[in-house]
Amino acid sequence: MNWPALKEKLDLYERLMRLDKPIGIMLLLWPTLWALWLSALGRPNWMVLWVFVLGTVLMRSAGCVINDYADRDFDKHVERTKERPLTAGKVTTKEALALFAGLSLAAFALVLMLGKALVIWLSVPALFLAASYPFTKRFLAIPQAYLGIAFGFGIPMAYAAHLGEVPAEAWWLLLANIFWAVAYDTEYAMVDREDDVKIGIKTSAITFGRFDVAAVMGCYGATLAIIGWIGWQLHRGPAFYAGLLVAGAIMGVHYTWIRGRERMACFKAFLHNNTVGAAIFAGIALDFLIR
Repeated sequence: MNWPALKEKLDLYERLMRLDKPIGIMLLLWPTLWALWLSALGRPNWMVLWVFVLGTVLMRSAGCVINDYADRDFDKHVERTKERPLTAGKVTTKEALALFAGLSLAAFALVLMLGKALVIWLSVPALFLAASYPFTKRFLAIPQAYLGIAFGFGIPMAYAAHLGEVPAEAWWLLLANIFWAVAYDTEYAMVDREDDVKIGIKTSAITFGRFDVAAVMGCYGATLAIIGWIGWQLHRGPAFYAGLLVAGAIMGVHYTWIRGRERMACFKAFLHNNTVGAAIFAGIALDFLIR
């Protein structure tokens, strides 16, 4: 076996799965952790927790692979993406599809370990959402909303894993995540707006136009309002709202970064959403710990 060649191939697969860029994993993981803590009243089943953490890594990786497969002809025209392994021809389309299938099967195997029928059934639309999102950029004016559903589908699955059902609060939390995803992915789309216009891809940054900054901040506000309302319905305490307050302050900082619409500043704001998700989770976890 040619070990140097194998190592190079594995490195390419790692880049294809974006394991070298964990921000996507974190943006997918935080809403899932919110749901795991809320559904278990601050005491999640540790087996369920590890299944969802590992499943998040696998499904985000699978999503990146299928995204690059769908965008392989577009990415070559974008400066930031033209050297991605699939677009650059360093990985074949058959390899990419095989990798996507393997990652998806591994994630499904984790779901089977839980032995919960509802979770298993919910994993079917979860896979469909992850696989179909990249193609929505051809026809949806705001594909980021679809991304929010795909990135947040761990929420109803988490509730199903702990409770055997999906209560209304889970769907409200999913709605909050949709608004959050539209906000942070619009910041991301603002980086590539000129390239996306040229190649004909639809994004929220293009759809919102000169109202892009206002739309981002409006979506941020909706996210906090919905989560705050959920906390009020569940009679959560001061720590819960302190987490939202910190998240809101961070969002305010993002406004100072994106209002000039400079590419790197917008990208910085996108990456910084990891701290938004972390602040909200810290508030939830600390509230249960204290009370």
